Amino acid sequence: MSVNTIEYNRTRQNFEGVDSVWLFGYGSLIYKVDFPFLEKRPATIRGWERRFWQGSHDHRGTPEAPGRVVTLIENREARCKGIAYRVSPSVFEHLDVREKNGYLRLTIQLTFEDGSHAEGLVYIATEDNEAFLGHASEEAIARQITSASGPSGPNSEYLLRLAESLRVLGEECPHTFAIESHMQSAHNVDTKGG
Repeated sequence: MSVNTIEYNRTRQNFEGVDSVWLFGYGSLIYKVDFPFLEKRPATIRGWERRFWQGSHDHRGTPEAPGRVVTLIENREARCKGIAYRVSPSVFEHLDVREKNGYLRLTIQLTFEDGSHAEGLVYIATEDNEAFLGHASEEAIARQITSASGPSGPNSEYLLRLAESLRVLGEECPHTFAIESHMQSAHNVDTKGG
């Protein structure tokens, strides 16, 4: 599948007669809310886990030196906490462009903190998109993130802002926190050794 998913996403859901849609954010959508929303609530999805396995050629890296950003990987035992936004369907005009680098809009079941449920949409970069980088050690991912930068800024900023947002949300994400720890350790070694 092409890296640019804008047109593909615009054919995936029919919003005719729909006033609002729940959108689940688990990465930069938690802290970079550059879209209007009607309501915002912490939510959890089951069967998915956050992984820095997607390449970023357009925001946190370049085609020659891609950064790494999060996607969701299926794992029946996993749960992933994030933020759900109730948005007007018109918001997807903007979000489809923002999330165009390999992400598809998929339907997902959300669970809110009060135990209630709702159907929503989530952007997931699946393994068959051209920007998918896949598994690497957390240390190797940290090295790649440290060296990558793109039009939206350094890849390290994405990692640090996400880690901080997850802590505020009360989400334990060992994968994200391990990468953050490797990156900070490498930075400490560089500053002491220099």
